[in-house]
Amino acid sequence: MPYLGDTNTVFRRVFQSDPLYPQVKAALDTLLLQGDVLYITPQVLVEFQALATRPLAANGLGMTAAEASAWAAQIEALFPLLPETPDIYPRWRALVDAHDVRGRQVYDARLVAVMEAHGVNRLLTLNPTHFRRFGGITVVEPGDLLAAP
Repeated sequence: MPYLGDTNTVFRRVFQSDPLYPQVKAALDTLLLQGDVLYITPQVLVEFQALATRPLAANGLGMTAAEASAWAAQIEALFPLLPETPDIYPRWRALVDAHDVRGRQVYDARLVAVMEAHGVNRLLTLNPTHFRRFGGITVVEPGDLLAAP
């Protein structure tokens, strides 16, 4: 079954020092054992680059651009990439208008638009409340996969 990984989960798969690394890694291992695939989108890599190079004082990771690129390469090696397609923008626009999406959550709506464009209906995220407003997708937290029988 295909899933899309939100930025907050996929970057924690490579940062072993992150407190949530063990939970995220175990959840992703569970997906792989079930034969599922976790995809990423170019937007996830763009968001990661912004997070990674933002100063620690601004809730970032404080990396140089070169360090962030090296980490991004590790993420790219782990997860298949869903391509950008022309139908993503109109889907995004429709979601933003239909759900009165504002501020930073426009990026979340864009992930949902990518999911719609590629027929992916499951999202792995640590921020489930950001996505619950959107119909047609199943929002999954890493802990949900570990609690499953």
